[in-house]
Amino acid sequence: MLSINTVAQIHHKIGDVEITIRPMTSEDKEIESSFVQHLSFESKHNRFLEGINELSPTMLKRLCDFDGKTAMAFVATIQHEDKEQQIGVSRYATDPDTNESEMAVTVADEWQHHGIAKLLMQPLIEYAKNNGITALYSIDLVSNTGMHHLANDLGMSSEQVPDDARLRKYILKI
Repeated sequence: MLSINTVAQIHHKIGDVEITIRPMTSEDKEIESSFVQHLSFESKHNRFLEGINELSPTMLKRLCDFDGKTAMAFVATIQHEDKEQQIGVSRYATDPDTNESEMAVTVADEWQHHGIAKLLMQPLIEYAKNNGITALYSIDLVSNTGMHHLANDLGMSSEQVPDDARLRKYILKI
């Protein structure tokens, strides 16, 4: 079983930029807030299934404070102007009645189409698998082509959400 404290940082290079992927911590509230604020309306809508401008303190606490067992998140960061800047996040939250977890992945608009989502999903999948999760699923807008491509890349199955033609469910058995 993995824990937040036993997961090492992963470093990747895209062009000449070093990207660090690491577990999110409760100290990441500021970079998470800034990350969401700077997402385009479309990216916010795809992630939250509604238009939001910024995260409320309650939502920010829920997204950044978790136990590493029933919920987990990884952030992708770069150094920008001598500060850590979040450019992506992957996360899951476990359904207490099953061994399945709802997951989400979001990448900053200017970093989309560089493979960041797939890089973020690798440690999330490994972490989930090592903690007894048998499937990750995501419910997304049908119009979210980025998620559709990622789901195909990861080998996720897909099904229509009953009673809502706007939504699609992607499932990854692990």
